[in-house]
Amino acid sequence: MLIGIDVGGTFTDGVLFDDRKIRFTVKKPTQDDNLEQTLLEVLDELLAAADGNKISRVVLSTTLVTNLLATGQGERTALLMLPGYGLPHQAYSVTRDIYFLKGAVDFRGRVIEGIDQQQLQEILQDIQGKGIKRIAVACKFSNRNSSLEQQIRDFIQKADPEMQVTISAEVSGKLNFPRRAATTYFTAMTLPEWNRFADSMSQAIQARIADVEIHILKADGGTMPIEASRHQPCETVFSGPAASTMGAVALSRDQKNSVVVDIGGTTTDISLVIAGDPLYASKGARIENHYTHIDAFAVRSIALGGDSVIRCRENSIKVSPIRVGPAACFGGSEPTVTDAFNVYYKLGVGDAGRSQELLQSLAASGGMSMDDLCFYVVETVIERLKRAITEMFTEWENEPAYKVWEVIHRRKFRLDQLIGIGASAYAIVPILADEIGVPAYIHTHSPVANALGAAVVRPTLSLRLHVDTANSLYIVDPGGIRGTVERPRNFQLADAKVLALSLLEEISREKDIDKYTANAKFFMEEQFNMIRGWNQIGKIFEVGVQVAPGFIEEYQGVSE
Repeated sequence: MLIGIDVGGTFTDGVLFDDRKIRFTVKKPTQDDNLEQTLLEVLDELLAAADGNKISRVVLSTTLVTNLLATGQGERTALLMLPGYGLPHQAYSVTRDIYFLKGAVDFRGRVIEGIDQQQLQEILQDIQGKGIKRIAVACKFSNRNSSLEQQIRDFIQKADPEMQVTISAEVSGKLNFPRRAATTYFTAMTLPEWNRFADSMSQAIQARIADVEIHILKADGGTMPIEASRHQPCETVFSGPAASTMGAVALSRDQKNSVVVDIGGTTTDISLVIAGDPLYASKGARIENHYTHIDAFAVRSIALGGDSVIRCRENSIKVSPIRVGPAACFGGSEPTVTDAFNVYYKLGVGDAGRSQELLQSLAASGGMSMDDLCFYVVETVIERLKRAITEMFTEWENEPAYKVWEVIHRRKFRLDQLIGIGASAYAIVPILADEIGVPAYIHTHSPVANALGAAVVRPTLSLRLHVDTANSLYIVDPGGIRGTVERPRNFQLADAKVLALSLLEEISREKDIDKYTANAKFFMEEQFNMIRGWNQIGKIFEVGVQVAPGFIEEYQGVSE
């Protein structure tokens, strides 16, 4: 049996899945100030329903890191950058606590300027004077040679053993220095809080289910073992939209072009599925307006949900982004978007009389009929959602996968359907789909699709190998692993692919996900000749191999 738990902004959902059936579901209000307690309450109900049957894996999708970053609750963190020779310092504006150091590495990993220890000492004293206890260090081309970053970390930790230092070479090995610096900064900001959460959840779950696999859902729609997440907490940002997207694909199981509309109580998440595959953000996840090296779906969240409250202000009706509780038809104290759709379309959801009663009272205070009020709310909500989808298509059109689809099919992209996810999908998505002019797909289990998506997706792992035969050197991302190339003069692209695959298998074994490497595929194969004068002095190979997002082998769909 499999367990998936998704922490949403309003509700935390859980599913118990086995043999193509969702055996049991749980939905509980999310306690923002105590996510661990909410998760464990849901887990305990699912375990009771399992009635002693073996649980093989538990996957958690949590908003912890997203909330820390979105609310500004992450601890103050300094960023030390070694940009070398290139863009001016003004081009980097990740944080107010940013410092620039001397020291540089070139694109082949050669140190061309060393560290100025006096400058580093002065910067450290300034950081200490501000009471900052966390430092992120990012050097351009440290993915080719991390020695300067390591020197800085050693210097700081010797001078101040209490200071927590995170270096970019151990966070990401990809090129694009500004994104690597931003990713390192956000990692340093959230690392201790995430590890406290991982400690708490690991101990609590293992006490309930001995020797069970515990995984965390990532922003790319895959999972990673909770132990592996301790070094990469930012991989979990936007796991909610990832869960809804993978949940939609898990329920629909088709090759259609779909827009996924996940209408929660507080927000609506929108994503695109092209021929059955989710669309990725080619520039990586965007956090606080900074692109990062975190693989993520191309999604957008808007502050509009089924529980968005309707209020009268100065004789004018407003659809507020605020959530004060459930819809009136489910026992809430104020009328919401769900109530307006419930009455206007006579849906009969929950206590429809309660919806009508509170809407009638609100309409009277605004000097209008209840029908007019409901019509206004419905029109406002549908218009906001249509506009958000239209704006997203403008962004999606610039993504490579979107363009490739049009090239292959020799026609403009055509949307086939809207997939509704979330408890409010039944009320809103069919009307939205009708306005757009496409069918709506809503499954019986759409209200808990996020938890299903978490439960049945497989782990993902991406590896990039850089080989420089002139230096007899190879470097691996993730992990910054370095090694020596044997017989560099005879080394070819085929050898690089064999090496990349063997390294992927080795890292997979360390992360205890090696059973999934049979699904590995190469996504990058490049080679470049290095010329000095009139002679070739070596080659550079860039090879990428990954276990891409998808579903575990035992998942073959879910019955209605």
